[in-house]
Amino acid sequence: MAGRIARVSLRGVRLSFGPTRALAGVDLEAHVGEVHAVLGENGAGKSSLMRVLAGVTVPDAGAMEIDGVPWRPRGPADARARGLAMVHQELALCPHLDVAANVMLGIEPTRAGLLDPRALDRLAGAAVVRAFGDRSVDLRVPVAALSVAERQLVEIARALATAEASGGRLRVLVLDEPTSSLGAADADRLLSLVGQLAAAGTTVLYVTHALEEVARAAHRFTVLRDGATVGQGDVADTPADALVRMMAGRDVDSAYPRSHRTPGEVVLSARTLAGASLPVDATFELRRGEILGVAGLVGSGRTELLRTLFGLDAVRSGELRVGALLGPASPARRWAQGVGFSSEDRKGEGLALSLSIADNLTLSRLGPSGPGLPGRARRAASRWIADLSIKSTGPDQRVGELSGGNQQKVQLARLLHHDVDILLLDEPTRGIDVASKAEIARLADTLASRGKAILLVSSFLPELLGVSDRIAVMVRGRLGPAHDARLSDAAGLLREAVGT
Repeated sequence: MAGRIARVSLRGVRLSFGPTRALAGVDLEAHVGEVHAVLGENGAGKSSLMRVLAGVTVPDAGAMEIDGVPWRPRGPADARARGLAMVHQELALCPHLDVAANVMLGIEPTRAGLLDPRALDRLAGAAVVRAFGDRSVDLRVPVAALSVAERQLVEIARALATAEASGGRLRVLVLDEPTSSLGAADADRLLSLVGQLAAAGTTVLYVTHALEEVARAAHRFTVLRDGATVGQGDVADTPADALVRMMAGRDVDSAYPRSHRTPGEVVLSARTLAGASLPVDATFELRRGEILGVAGLVGSGRTELLRTLFGLDAVRSGELRVGALLGPASPARRWAQGVGFSSEDRKGEGLALSLSIADNLTLSRLGPSGPGLPGRARRAASRWIADLSIKSTGPDQRVGELSGGNQQKVQLARLLHHDVDILLLDEPTRGIDVASKAEIARLADTLASRGKAILLVSSFLPELLGVSDRIAVMVRGRLGPAHDARLSDAAGLLREAVGT
């Protein structure tokens, strides 16, 4: 049970980047051994606040204390050495190094001035056992070969090892959207570890949009809106709809609206389709005016299926048809055929972060609104910024300066600007707040009711059940038959996904 002794105390924390105000006076108090949820819409200031606490950014004003002592870390390394570690949503690991080297990075043990490999393996192994529990992991495996869930645990193991190497223990662990890339089973394991760390006295600041995880794991919460604290309290005493109202500043309509939809002709189909590695066998038909959901565990081949359909991955065998056109094609050809793809990895391949919103929206359509006519491009971008409620300073703002949820909206806006008929959406609400999820669900419903065809991959089963007409489950690279979403439930989909 969480204690009532203050571990983290923040008062009036402010931060601005030029004219942009990121934090407008945040108050937060988290107790010893407590899982404290930090909530808010995209752009509310959650990640900015956590970066200030972790020493990544220096605040303009305000007071910070940990265990009653003023807290002003000189940087992330100093914060880690003093018992505070942050695991970012975009993991900060060295993929070419092995697990042991990543865990001990910056705190490598030496002997006579030289690296002590035996001590390194012993210390890294102890931290890995604490983080992974009864799950074994080879210390010599490169991090690049691990799953996203295992990389999360390596980050936590590094936090534990750093604190212990400094002669202390991990006092505060900041987790920024830790389950956004995880399937249900891996998310459960991570939440179990969070509970164990809290029980041992670590204070966990848990930044998330997943209110079901807040109900399961958190003791107390703080809600931010527009860079300021607007709510605090005990999770057990606060209904989910009250949290949503605090986060959005308004009542949020039903998250999953359903218009009357009548599917039309088949616009995309595959028969025994196999990709370069995954999928192994995929057969389906997608019709105009419907949303076909694809469920499955992380690593089951859902992303590879979309990449193969769009031409990013090679077709090894089987039949693939877009309308009357048979066979594989390049991504450029798919765009010309009216097929658009929204990547799960928005920062790595979905967006050009150094370019403006206007440039990102028009890159796939270099005609009447392309870079050659910047005025038209800006006007087009302004329209989508308004329609999708993208929080920005305008069409000329760099996409890399936006919050994760607003970046995701830009990625979707590009498909709308291109006016594609078939949308391949891979985790379109990953890292997006509750209100924005509702907006995207309404957008998908509107597009399908207007005749667009949507193939939707999501790890969040309530989302699939809420927006899809039919749902198919992928298991170890094989896509099962599609079922009527109205006759499906989360338990049944999960049983099918794990092969039971």
